[in-house]
Amino acid sequence: MVVPSRAAVIAVTALAPISWGTTYAVTTEFLPADRPLFTGLMRALPAGLALLALTRTLPTGAWWWRSAVLGALNIGAFFPLLFLAAYRLPGGVAAVVGSVGPLFVIGLATLLLGERPTVRALLAAVAAVFGVSLVVLNAGAAFDLVGVVAGLLSSASMAAGTVLTKRWGRPEGVGPLVMTAWQLTAGGLLIAPVAFLVEGAPPALDGDALLGYAYLALVNTAVGYWLWFRGIERLTATSVMLLGPLSPITAAVVGWAALGQALGPVQVVGMAVAVTATVLGQVVPRRRPPLAVEDLPPAGAVPPPAVPPAGGVPPAGAVPRADARR
Repeated sequence: MVVPSRAAVIAVTALAPISWGTTYAVTTEFLPADRPLFTGLMRALPAGLALLALTRTLPTGAWWWRSAVLGALNIGAFFPLLFLAAYRLPGGVAAVVGSVGPLFVIGLATLLLGERPTVRALLAAVAAVFGVSLVVLNAGAAFDLVGVVAGLLSSASMAAGTVLTKRWGRPEGVGPLVMTAWQLTAGGLLIAPVAFLVEGAPPALDGDALLGYAYLALVNTAVGYWLWFRGIERLTATSVMLLGPLSPITAAVVGWAALGQALGPVQVVGMAVAVTATVLGQVVPRRRPPLAVEDLPPAGAVPPPAVPPAGGVPPAGAVPRADARR
C-alpha cells in the first residue's frame, strides 16, 4: 500500500475549501433567491442519503450520538448560522468573521487534543484574517451585531466539529466516506424542520436550479466534505483549518473571472498574504532527533576521571591525587 506524502494530503484536502469558494457564484447565478436554509438542506441531505446508499453502513453504539453531534456542529448548525451571517452582513465582512476559525481551532485543539500552539500557527492564523480582509473588505462595509455573532458562532461550530472529528476518530473498519455520509445525513435532518418552518414550502425549481443544487450536493458537499474529513484524519486540526482562507480567495477569483467583479492591487496583495499564511500553517516545525541507544551511557556507569592536560596543570575542579601533595 502506497502512503501519500504529507504534501499530497495537504493538496488534496485543499480542494475542499477551494470547491466551497464556488458556492456564492453558483447560489447567485443558478438558485432561487432568499432561500438560504433550503439551499443548506439541499446541499446536505441529498448528499448524505446518496453516500449512505453507496456505503450501506449505519452507525452502531456510541456512534449514533457522536454522528449526531458532529453532524450538528459541521453541518446542521454551521450552515444556518453561516447563511444568517451572509444575509445580515456584506459578503466581505461575513468572510472576515468566518476566517477567524483557525484561531478557534488552535484554542480547542490545545484543550481537547493536547496540540501545543506554535508561534508559527498563531502568526499564520492572524495573517490569514488580515489577508482575507484585504481581499473582501471595502470602505463601505457595515457591521450588524446579529450577523457578526452568527458568523462567529458558525466559525466556532465548525472549529468544534473539526476538533471533535479529530479526537473521536472513526470506528474500526469505517472509512472517511462513511463518516461523511453519517454527518451530512444527520446535519440535513436537523436543518429540514427549521427550513420548512422559517421559509415555508420548497420553491419551484427550473433546470438551472436543479443543476446548481446537483453541483452543490455532489461536488461541493459530498466530495468536498469527504476530502475535508479525510484531511482531518491525516493532518493536525490546525493545519486543516488553516486551509480555510482558500475559500474566500477562490470566491474572489471566481467573481472576477466569471461574474466581472473588480479585483484590484489591494485584493491581489491580500490574496498573497492569505496564501502565504496558509502555506506557513502547513510547515511542521523540526524536532531534535532523540539520542540513539548506543549514544547513551549504560545505567549506573561512573564517568571517567578527569585527565590533566599536558604541562601538569589539572583542570578546574579536579581533586589532586594523594601523591601530588608529597
